[in-house]
Amino acid sequence: MADLDPLAISVVIPVYNAAKFVEAAVASALQFTEVEEVVLVDDGGPDNSLSVCQDLTRREPRVKLYRHPGGANLGAAESRNLGMRMSRAPYIAFLDADDFYLPGRFDAEREVFRLHPDADGVYGAIGAHFQDQQGRERFEKVFSRQLTSVRQRVQPEKLFHGLVGLLGDFGYFSLDALTVKRQALQRMDDLMRSGLRLHQDTDFLVRMAWYLRLYPGSLEKPVAMRRVHDDNRFLKQRSFHSNTLLYGSLWRWSVRAGVDGQAREVFHRKYRMYAVGAASSKLSALAIALRHARLMRTYVFRDALFTRLVGEGTRMHRFLHKATWQIWRG
Repeated sequence: MADLDPLAISVVIPVYNAAKFVEAAVASALQFTEVEEVVLVDDGGPDNSLSVCQDLTRREPRVKLYRHPGGANLGAAESRNLGMRMSRAPYIAFLDADDFYLPGRFDAEREVFRLHPDADGVYGAIGAHFQDQQGRERFEKVFSRQLTSVRQRVQPEKLFHGLVGLLGDFGYFSLDALTVKRQALQRMDDLMRSGLRLHQDTDFLVRMAWYLRLYPGSLEKPVAMRRVHDDNRFLKQRSFHSNTLLYGSLWRWSVRAGVDGQAREVFHRKYRMYAVGAASSKLSALAIALRHARLMRTYVFRDALFTRLVGEGTRMHRFLHKATWQIWRG
C-alpha cells in the first residue's frame, strides 16, 4: 500500500437521540488538524438531533451529514456502515455521539503507522466520564475498571486470540479508540452486522482482529472518554438474548472463515451458555401463557419455536420440548 502520510482521518459518528451531546463530540474531533472530515449519520431519532447536525454542517465545512433513505432508523451498525462507505480520508476513526476525544488522540497512531508500515490499524484505551453519581454507581456494578483497555501488548497475530479469551486477563478495546486504514476494510468479509442491534461493535472488532493487522497504541492512558448517563445502552440492555445473538454470529462466522478450532469452541461454548440462559428466561416469562396455549400441543409449532431459540437438535432443544410440555400440562 502506498505511503498514506500525512495522517488524514474521517471520524464516523452515528447519531441517535444525542442532541445534548453531539456538538461536544464533533468539537472534540475538529480540534485535530489530522481530522479531514467528521461524518455524521443521522439514525432517525425522535429528538432534535437532526437539526443540531444540520446546524453543525452550516457552521463547519469539515462536517458532513448523511441519512438513511426516508430518514429511517436502521440502528448503529447500518449507521456506521453508511459512514464508512461515505468517508473519503485514507484513515477512519470512530466516535459515539455522546463521547469525546481527549487531546493527543492520534499521537500514538502517527508513531505506530510510521514504525510499522504493515499496520492496518491502531487501538488504544478509553476512560469514563460520569454525568452524575447515579451513573457512576450503575457503571461500577457492571465494570470493574474505569479504563477500557487491552492489558497486554501483543503483536497483531495474537490480538484475535486475546480478544477471544485465550490469553488470560487480556481486556478489550472500544471503537472510540480505534483508527484503521480505510482500504484495509476491503479485506474483511463484511462490515458491521446489521442483524445485531447490540454488541455489533464487539463482533466487528473481533472479526477485524482476525483479518487485519492491528497494533496497540496508548493502552495505559485514555485517548477518549465514554460519557456515562441515564440513556447509555451498554448499561441498560445487557441480556442473555443479545449475547446469544453475538456468539451465535461469531460461531457461524468462525466456521465459514476457517478459524482455528480452539477459538471456534470458545464461541460455541458461549453461544450454548447464553442460549440456555435466554431460553430459561423466556420460559419463566411465558410460563403462564404457555400453560394455556393449545398450540403447544402441536409438536411442529413447538419445534419451530425452539429451533429459533436454541437451534435444532441440541440438548437444550430436547429439554425445552420436555419442559414446556410439562408446563402446559400444569
